[in-house]
This record gives sequence, structure tokens and C-alpha cells, in this order.
Amino acid sequence: MSELPEMIHAGRIIPLYPSGEVLKSEGLDSRGFRKILYSALEKLKGKIPEILPNEIVKRRGLILREESYREIHFPTDENSLDTAKYRLKYEELFYFNLLIEHKKKEREKIKRVLWPLPESETANKVRKNLPFQLTEDQNSALQKIKELTNKEQPIAVLLQGDVGSGKTLVALLTALRYIDNQIQVCMVAPTEILARQHYQTILSFLGNMPFLGIELLVGKEPKKNRYEKLYRIKKGDTLFVIGTHSVFQEDVYFSELGLVIIDEQHKFGVDQRETLRSKGKNPDILAMTATPIPRTLCLTLYGDLDLLTIKSKPKGRMPIQTKWFQEDRREGIYKSIRKYVSSGRQCYIVYPLVEESEKVDLKSCIEAYEYLKHEIFPDFEVGLVHGKMEVEEKDRVMREFSKNRIQILVSTTVIEVGIDVPNSTVMVIEHADRFGISQLHQLRGRVGRGDQESFCILMTDSKVTEDAKVRLEAMVNFSDGFALSEIDLQLRGPGELMGVRQSGLPDFKIADLRKDSNLIELTREDATLFGNPGDLEKEEIRGRFSEGRLLFSN
Repeated sequence: MSELPEMIHAGRIIPLYPSGEVLKSEGLDSRGFRKILYSALEKLKGKIPEILPNEIVKRRGLILREESYREIHFPTDENSLDTAKYRLKYEELFYFNLLIEHKKKEREKIKRVLWPLPESETANKVRKNLPFQLTEDQNSALQKIKELTNKEQPIAVLLQGDVGSGKTLVALLTALRYIDNQIQVCMVAPTEILARQHYQTILSFLGNMPFLGIELLVGKEPKKNRYEKLYRIKKGDTLFVIGTHSVFQEDVYFSELGLVIIDEQHKFGVDQRETLRSKGKNPDILAMTATPIPRTLCLTLYGDLDLLTIKSKPKGRMPIQTKWFQEDRREGIYKSIRKYVSSGRQCYIVYPLVEESEKVDLKSCIEAYEYLKHEIFPDFEVGLVHGKMEVEEKDRVMREFSKNRIQILVSTTVIEVGIDVPNSTVMVIEHADRFGISQLHQLRGRVGRGDQESFCILMTDSKVTEDAKVRLEAMVNFSDGFALSEIDLQLRGPGELMGVRQSGLPDFKIADLRKDSNLIELTREDATLFGNPGDLEKEEIRGRFSEGRLLFSN
């Protein structure tokens, strides 16, 4: 080691390696690591095999693997360093996309058992009774799903839509093609409020049509009620089940489950999705999200799914005016709320509630409710809803609000997704700097659902962090959830954006989902053309990704 050339430590671009006090005491600081790596690379000269296909190396102008290892640790110059990084990023993403392609091909081996009708008489009646026309994106999504369900393989679709774009209606019209053929459909939502909202929305779309056997299956309900529901589901009398995590339980059996609809699917784990799939007969999967996901994340997380996007909003909706105000504008805001509520409109006032400070946050929300109810808006009905309330009380408050018997609703983020009260035109978000972009956008989506002008007011103290400032300014300047998701990705990174625990994000060592979007597309294209992975490719995938170890364990 002592004979290694000094030039690896000076007079060139030198690598710095993370270390700690214990490692440094053993001589393993950056200098020590450089010595070890230089020595290792010298010993391995001519012995590091090329693992990428020659055709790809030539077509993409990649340097060889051995050269990339040498240049990333001891680069000749900046250009050589960039070339080495590019090669290693390509390699990592290529093998990941081979894994995605393998999953797609394995799914294509599964054969369809239950076939939906090409056309649904009930769906056609629903469409005729709608007081509006479907958007171009909705029609396009329905047509694409119809084409996919004509195939012999069960479908796996991710339907992305911005807030208020009409995904639930697309899901219902799709579901009716199964129900009209006596095939069961199960729609699962992450919260009871959202499940109940879907249930009510779907009943309202169906109007006075013949009973289709729709059942709501949620957490707490009398044993006798639950038993009777489970019996009807098992027997096949219930054709449409809408529920929460309760549908995953072992005592839930279906007779002919052919379509699984998973709303806000990123809030469910892979195991939960597979549990529901296993309850059916090779059912189709329609996953939905109202949280727009950046394209690079979509390709990485859900590359084995068919991606459909709904961007356009129903005609007649006015854009939401978003304003960022500080404490000195509070009196003026309360005055504006009085004006709008006096004219017959409704208002949300939302407070943050996070696990780390749950008790304090809840106390602040309840105290604010008391103050607003008695001191600020004594002439109006003010309601309160939060996650710790009993389900029956939450439902009662939401029903009263939807009927305009409550004009001002003070709440935590339990109203973030799925609440649809078109008469609500004002949303005030307190301590808005404590929310992420995605959550702010979801909350804003609770207003602007009718034909009246709507407002979203972001309230903060006078001092906010630089990151918070970027988030708040983005909310003021952008209404498109997909544009906001790209900003959010740059700010927080993929793990924070999706929630690492359930997202299934791969542990990339060098590729960066924020910066390498072009390379993700390129390697996806090459992996698609490559074909089935052989033993060498499987070994690489198994060594790199936890999902690969599960798939290729034998």
C-alpha cells in the first residue's frame, strides 16, 4: 500500500468517501479508502466482466464496465467522471427495467376467467342522465379500458387524475360493464370518510335505477349487520362492494369477483393489493390516484401497469383563486368569509394535524373551533370534524355540511380526499407552511367543484422557511397538479413524496429519479426490446433489488 503513487491523492480530481471517527482511527479516512480502491482496481485489471449486451454498449455509446469503475473513483477529468456516472446509472436502470418487463410478461401468462360486457345498458342510462358531458379524457380512458378488457389477460391499470377530474365516474361506468354481467366488483378506499363518499356519489349517479346490490363494508358496525352483508357478498347477491381495509379480512369471501378498484392506491401496501386480488378469479385491477405522480416515478413504481391520465376538468368550472396571506390580513379574511356565507356559500377552515404533535394540534383545532363559533361567526352554523371523532358523529357533521345546515366547517386534514360539496367556495388553510404541496393541492380541491368562483387562502406567520416559501409560491402560481408534483419531487425526493414504507421504491445506488428522467425512458425502451432475462441478468437483478430477490429466489 505504501508504494501506491501519490498522484491518487493530489493534482487531480480526488474522491471523498464518508467516514466516521472509528473508521478514521483505523486509517479509513478518504485517503485510506483511496489506497484500498486503487489497489483493488489494479489487481482486477482485465478481470471485471462486461455484463451489458454488446449491442447496447455500442448503440448507446457506453464505456466498458471496468473503465467506468476506474473513472468514477479516479477520473482523468470532469468529462470522464460524467461518462462513468452515465454508464453506471444506465446499468442500474436497465436492470431495474428488465425486472419491470419480467413482471409484465409474467402477468401476461395469467388468463382471464370472467369477461365484462362490451357495453353496459345501465352505464348508458347513467350517461344519458348526467347533467353534463364527459370530458375528452374521461371518454378516452373508458375506451382504452374497454380495449384492454377485450384481451385474454386480466388488466392492471393505473388511472391518474388531477383533483376533481372525474375518476370516480370513470370507475363506475367501467364497473357497470361487470355488474350487468353478474360479475362482482370491489372498490376499496383508505379511509371510511372516502369510502362513504364514494358510496353516496355512486348512489347519486345511479339515481332511481333498479337496485344493483351495492354494499358498504367499513370497520365498525353491528355484528348482525356485518354477518348479513358478508353472506350476501359470498352468495353473490351483492354485486358492488365499496369498503375500507375491512375488505381484506379473512372472513370476506366473494362469489365471482372480477374487478378490483383501488382508490388512492399508493396508500395501500403491495401485500394488501395481492390479498384482494386473491379473493377473486384472476380479477382486473383498476388502481386510481388523485395525487398526481411525476412521470419518472410512475415509470419506476408502476411501470408494469398500463398508465391512463385524466387531466381535463368538467366544463363550466372556474379556476380557483389561490392567495397567500399572513396574520395581518386575518380580519379582512373573516370579513370576506361572512360575505360569502351570507350569500349562501360555504367555507372550510383547515388546521394541520401530524402524528408528532397530534395532541397539541388537535387541541389547537378544537380551541379554534370554539373561538370561531362563539366569537367570530356567532351568526352562522359552525361545525367541527377531525379524525378522533366517532364515525357516526363525523358522518352526521358531513351530512349537515353537505345540506348547508352547517355553513363553516372547521377540520383537520380528514377532508383531504373525496369530499364533494359543490356549494363550498372558500378554503382557508391555517399554518399552510406545515403542509406539503401534494396535501395543499388535495385540500384546495375540496372547493371549485361548482360553477361559482372559489378561493383558497393559505395562512402563515410572517416568518416561514425557504422551502415553505417555494411550496406556497408554487401553490399560488400553479393549479395543475401534475406540474406541482414535479416541483414536489425536486423539493422532497421520491421517497418522501410517495411515502417510503409502502411505495416499493427501489434502492438505487447511483441513479436519481429527480435528474435522470431521460435515462429512465431510454433504459425502459432498451429493456422492452431485450426479451426474457437469462441467468446472468437474473443474478444481477437479484443482487441489486429486494424485489428481484423475491422474484428470482430459486
